[in-house]
Amino acid sequence: MSDYDVIVIGGGPVGENVADYAVRGGLTAAIVESELVGGECSYWACMPSKALLRTGHAVAAARRLPGVTATYDPAAVLTRRDEIAAHWHDDGQVRWAEGAGITVLRGVGRVAGERTVSVTSADGTVTTVTAEHAVAVCTGSVPTSPPIPGLDSIRPWYSRDATSAHEVPGSLAVLGGGVVGVEMAQAWARLGAKVTMLVRDPRLLPNQEPIASELIVDGLRADGVDVRLEAGLDSVEPDGDGVVLSVGGEKLRVDKFLIATGRRPNTSDVGLASVGLDEKGPLTVDDSGRVAGHDWLYGAGDVTGRAPLTHQGKYEARIAAAAIVARAKGQTAEPEPWSEYAATADHHAVPQVVFTDPELAFVGRTEAQATQEGFAVRTVDLDISTAGSYLHAENYTGKARMVVDTERDVLLGVTFVGPDVAELLHAATIAVVGEVPLSRLWHAVPAYPTISEIWLRLLETYRSG
Repeated sequence: MSDYDVIVIGGGPVGENVADYAVRGGLTAAIVESELVGGECSYWACMPSKALLRTGHAVAAARRLPGVTATYDPAAVLTRRDEIAAHWHDDGQVRWAEGAGITVLRGVGRVAGERTVSVTSADGTVTTVTAEHAVAVCTGSVPTSPPIPGLDSIRPWYSRDATSAHEVPGSLAVLGGGVVGVEMAQAWARLGAKVTMLVRDPRLLPNQEPIASELIVDGLRADGVDVRLEAGLDSVEPDGDGVVLSVGGEKLRVDKFLIATGRRPNTSDVGLASVGLDEKGPLTVDDSGRVAGHDWLYGAGDVTGRAPLTHQGKYEARIAAAAIVARAKGQTAEPEPWSEYAATADHHAVPQVVFTDPELAFVGRTEAQATQEGFAVRTVDLDISTAGSYLHAENYTGKARMVVDTERDVLLGVTFVGPDVAELLHAATIAVVGEVPLSRLWHAVPAYPTISEIWLRLLETYRSG
């Protein structure tokens, strides 16, 4: 007999959701986790990084109001970050899992054949467990780094180091202009480090609308970050407790060097070769999370490479679990678009927030992506200038872009850049997912006086154009 109905490899938020929803559906489930139950997001990514950013953002927001002075203690920020990361102990998460009826198996989980998982414990003991209905691979992603001469001679920071450090470095160099790079550059600059950013591209966040880079560069530089665009890194070498970077003939010495040049799906040590699958790229799944040719094998989250964000991974987990439960009960669970068995939003309705100051919040396609995909589009660009933004902060500076499919009169994408725009995003996500006609959005009246009035201004501009 099988040990469990469902075995999940990886106990981060994605794996937790697969197991939880499977149990809610009447199945038995086990999570195999080699580190901390709760995963990257809880201890080294989403939660601690936002804890490092939040105090600086709140103080900066207060200072934008006339007559307000505010300061903060960096040590207190680090203490709060430690509390939010549960001091890197997962007791609470394990209690939650066990209380939800999920078995937690400690060790490295690997697929070891059809419906079979091997669990290697810390002392090297190997236990084999089997699944009646499904094995779900939810092993996330790992950092990547470009080939840099001298890299093997130093100990660089990666994202985990940047979010868990217990002292503010005197100086920090950040290689990369993606989400991790911009967020950690600002966090540590506001905590007191002298930060230099080295970015190969001509703009930050190159896959997003150009307005994002423009305003975020301004925000970083206002915090004293030396942002160097189109900057190459020639080599690195150790220098006592620090690192010397060779940048276009210049020698730059820093105390810490953060490599933030991207992540890849974590498939290299999951045992996929045992069932004839590639271990070098993402785990390819259909919209229900199932691997083609293996009706028992599923994947969700960063490991699939579809939409590598925590909230999208949890969404995919809920979809996959619903499909697993239905199929276990002999029901049809075809991944028809927008059904409970299809992660349809992964393809063109993915929301994301970059928690810099100013914030970047976006969903759907950029203008460039929509044009490349052959849509007839019209783009509306506006400064965020409303009664709500004026009240929110003196000299509020923000921008909004709306990308419209002119043939169907629906939104393909929306981008906001400005202080505290993240809370505008869900309305945009609903409009994109629901393909709500702009004629109907005209009747969604924004409350006065809020920053949401920008919706009215965007629609007015579109109608008048």
